[in-house]
Amino acid sequence: MLLGYLSNQRYEPVPDALVEIRSDSGELVLATTTTASGAIWGELSPGRYQVVLAAEGYCSRRSQLQVPQEVPKAFRILSRELTGYVWPKWVRCGQQAEFRVHSTRAYHLSLWRYGLEKELVRPLGWFDEHAPGSEVQLVPDGDWTQQGLRWNRIGYDSPVQPQRVTAPERPGLYYFHARSEAEEEFSFPWIVAPREPQAPVAVLLENLTWNAYNNFGGRSNYVHPEGLPAVPPVHARSEVAYYTRQPRTRYTVEEYPGLSLDRPEPMNHVPLAAQAWEPIPGRNACHLAPTQWRLLAWLQRQGVPYDTWAETQLHAGELPLERYRVLILGPHPEYWTRQMYHRVKHWVQHEGGRLMYLGGNGINCEVELSDDLSLMRVFNGDQRRQQAEGVPSRFADRVEPEAALLGVMYDTRGVMTAAPYRVVEAGHWVFQDTGLKEGEPFGHHTLHERIPGGASGHETDKRCEHSPPGTLLLAKGTNPDEGGAEMTLYHTPSGGAVFAAGSITYPAALLVDRHISQVTWNVLRRFLA
Repeated sequence: MLLGYLSNQRYEPVPDALVEIRSDSGELVLATTTTASGAIWGELSPGRYQVVLAAEGYCSRRSQLQVPQEVPKAFRILSRELTGYVWPKWVRCGQQAEFRVHSTRAYHLSLWRYGLEKELVRPLGWFDEHAPGSEVQLVPDGDWTQQGLRWNRIGYDSPVQPQRVTAPERPGLYYFHARSEAEEEFSFPWIVAPREPQAPVAVLLENLTWNAYNNFGGRSNYVHPEGLPAVPPVHARSEVAYYTRQPRTRYTVEEYPGLSLDRPEPMNHVPLAAQAWEPIPGRNACHLAPTQWRLLAWLQRQGVPYDTWAETQLHAGELPLERYRVLILGPHPEYWTRQMYHRVKHWVQHEGGRLMYLGGNGINCEVELSDDLSLMRVFNGDQRRQQAEGVPSRFADRVEPEAALLGVMYDTRGVMTAAPYRVVEAGHWVFQDTGLKEGEPFGHHTLHERIPGGASGHETDKRCEHSPPGTLLLAKGTNPDEGGAEMTLYHTPSGGAVFAAGSITYPAALLVDRHISQVTWNVLRRFLA
């Protein structure tokens, strides 16, 4: 009888694990090990059983099993790697949040503010308890990417050393840095918004995109978006549908299970020794929180005061756009709710708002959020249907083409390439003090290590028939196949304006490319005037 499969936090099978199954009365009825695929086999009579799981490199745990069952149970086990997150991941100054850390050893925790330099806010202390392994967290069985983890539910209510932190009175991007006795290191971000607007510039940090790319638990909007398969894959390239499906399409159903925000985000980890002006290593860091840090560092270097807000706060109506002159979007604001979109569009078109879109592949897909903002439902739709119907984006499939707000929208030309821009309108004020001439390339340097080559790259946006009338082309990337990002600008009758860089690699160039910095500074100064 196949009882279930054992997998880890990446939904990889765990072989050679020790499995002990006892009846409710405590009688040992089966002792076995998992097979190469993580399978647990054994003959059991109908009833309820207690299961103990242990494997080298993993934290032992107890679970339950009901026999018979319709499908083999998905047993889950957590590795011994240091990890954690804060909940909620976004607050306002003075509000509290709870840090939730998983560690097999005592660990030290400190809070830092990320700007041009990392600023230590305060050390939070060492955390451990009397019992061995007391900082090891529990994980549920099944697909916790849908239900969330809700760590700290049991035994973390100590009045002596609570796991809560009050947000500083200065808005910004903060990071918790954890270091264990074994010198393991893990960090996780915290978005702190102001009680009331303090600056003329609001920077929207893209925590919905962070969640879409987060595969902690074995699933993201890219890996198993339709839900975890019944059997943990042994070899990704030959078993995961994204790689094996022909033709190669990512989304093939209309409905997708939710993705919980209540999970660690390993792709947002930043080593404590890393500095803002250093290259950005890793596959995902180059378009997520570590890159948004570089944007904030550039603003600080330019002497620009700014407030930070989470996308979830914009959705919830907490962000008072009417009190800001400029809203800045970072490298990859791909996933938006329609409430976010219509609020920003109204602000630009009817309230004179100025939007600086400094990324690429923005507002490409609609999402919905649960009332408590802990679960995100993504509306990918069936990619095959969209292609057959000529739908330009997932967002256009349900709301409208995002170019109606941004002026540009993503297409696949030039994808996964990077190159400099080339000047199209040299006489425009955008190029003031750059010394650039018509047709001259610029934007050669970035901190983007995944796809080096220039400030136009990774994924790029261009004008289309849905762009507002009068959208001006300022520069175009020199990527192959006419795939270069189109740098554009348009104005609205209300006095609003939208500048678009149209490239994911653009923010990674701000600190290291003189021309990209000057162009962006020209736009920001004009928008603030």
